[in-house]
Amino acid sequence: MPIRTMRASGTPRTTGSPGAPDSAPGETGTTAKARPRRAGLRGEGTWGWLFVSPMVLVLGLFMVLPILMALWVSLLHWDGQSNPFSGQADFVGLDNYRTLLTQDGLDRTLFATSLRNNAYYVLLTVPLQTVLALTLALIVNQRLLRGRGALRTTFFFPSVTSSIAVSTVFLFLFQGSGAVNSMLSWIGLKGPNWFADPRGVLSLILSGLGIVAPERPAGVLADHSLMGLSWFEWLAGPSVAMCTIILLAVWTTSGSFMLIFLAALQNIPRELEESAAMEGVNRRQMLRYVTLPALRPVLFLVLTLGLISTWQVFDQVYVMGQGAPGNTTLTPAFLSYSAGFDNADFGQGSAIAFILLALILILTAFQRWALRERGVHTGRTR
Repeated sequence: MPIRTMRASGTPRTTGSPGAPDSAPGETGTTAKARPRRAGLRGEGTWGWLFVSPMVLVLGLFMVLPILMALWVSLLHWDGQSNPFSGQADFVGLDNYRTLLTQDGLDRTLFATSLRNNAYYVLLTVPLQTVLALTLALIVNQRLLRGRGALRTTFFFPSVTSSIAVSTVFLFLFQGSGAVNSMLSWIGLKGPNWFADPRGVLSLILSGLGIVAPERPAGVLADHSLMGLSWFEWLAGPSVAMCTIILLAVWTTSGSFMLIFLAALQNIPRELEESAAMEGVNRRQMLRYVTLPALRPVLFLVLTLGLISTWQVFDQVYVMGQGAPGNTTLTPAFLSYSAGFDNADFGQGSAIAFILLALILILTAFQRWALRERGVHTGRTR
């Protein structure tokens, strides 16, 4: 119990229990205790920054600084032969971006073509690899399944194989006289010349149904255009050559995402599944109402990683076509590389890279909004 005492001057002061240090004048006991606590927190923060400073320095030196340098280069007309921070490089401002987005010409047409190709690549690859990865994870997560370890290794093995090596193997499998066409011939089908066929898959389907003539599209599809491409070219679908790259991407990436899903499945409490089983739910209901809601954060992670990686596809395109046939396998990442290292226009190449970065950030934010938790929010009651 606090004891009221009198100083020599006659002012009262409050003391704690016997043996406890007295508070400073005008300071309560709680404030006196909070002061060393705040000092301790400041000390911990200093030590924390000291420990992470090497990584902050590395990230700043090898990531943030190059990004800022590339942003400056995107405002220049630079051939890579001089110092971009000297007067030898021509400053053109936003001309590189205007050339790609608003000015009629070959540069904008190629960029629009690469966006179209990559958009179809993303729309097909991300759902297919996600569904396949989740299916494989559900299979190898069965507790009564024999050889689960061997199956996991088998499914994961394509993900750790060199993409260059796998792309080279696919070139041999899908060539005109390759193994894929040989197997199709066994069932009476004649396979196409996969990597030399620029026809869009959707246009082939519409042509087979007699709806549209790909050689002479008419009406709205031919009369209107966007960024230098007609609506028919936007809606023609991925080419036959791009479809082989999509198959390659789905096969090589599903194993990695399978492991992510598998770890999340094994983290779901068994009591939750057992209680649902006692309620009489079947496997389909268990997947829809128990498993998928529990996997929502992991599903967002897998979709985000898939979205980013598919918009940055480069190595398969470089090995399997470099844009051929007819620029139907051209992607923004390869176009950025080609503009800089083939055409010596590093300013335009950097501008393509930053437009691609902005596109990825926008789509990731939209995906986060679409997969957010939706619930009933009630107001505060007083």
